Amino acid sequence: MSKEIIDDMNQSMAMAVEHALHEFATLHTGKASASMVENVMVDAYGSNMRLRDMSAITTPDSRTIQIQPWDKSVITAIEKAIQTANLGLNPSVDGPIIRVPIPELSGDRRQELVKVAHRMAEDGRISVRHARKDGLDLLKEAKKDGELSEDDFKRWEKEVQTGTDKHVHEIDDQLENKEAELQQI
Repeated sequence: MSKEIIDDMNQSMAMAVEHALHEFATLHTGKASASMVENVMVDAYGSNMRLRDMSAITTPDSRTIQIQPWDKSVITAIEKAIQTANLGLNPSVDGPIIRVPIPELSGDRRQELVKVAHRMAEDGRISVRHARKDGLDLLKEAKKDGELSEDDFKRWEKEVQTGTDKHVHEIDDQLENKEAELQQI
């Protein structure tokens, strides 16, 4: 019983870390990355679709994202969606392909992105702490129901804190890497 609680909690924490890392990948660092545009919502076929679901996204070099839609009729919709996504990117249509040049980052924009990265990291930490709280609540309930002795509860409580510390540390390490990446460009 307690092992399952800890496993579920660790899985929730790992998902929170994974989400934070995915959010970091969306930050524009001056280097082209497909993750910068893959979640842009495009109004096509009478509904909103993710760009990654309707096109091939590649990075032919470190300063360009190339988008090749599977259906050529949505090229203008994709171009408009990228422009209105507030990413600071200006796509250009080149026949059946959309090229998105990645502009150089100014010093102010870098600092702004560092702040955004810190907010993303804090959201990740909050999610990890929520998973810790849920795990501890389930352990307390098991102790109250007599399924867990006081000694076992203390042992599992330490396990919960160890898992929390590990996942928060992972987010902090990735934040440090992202900060360095944003500063060095």
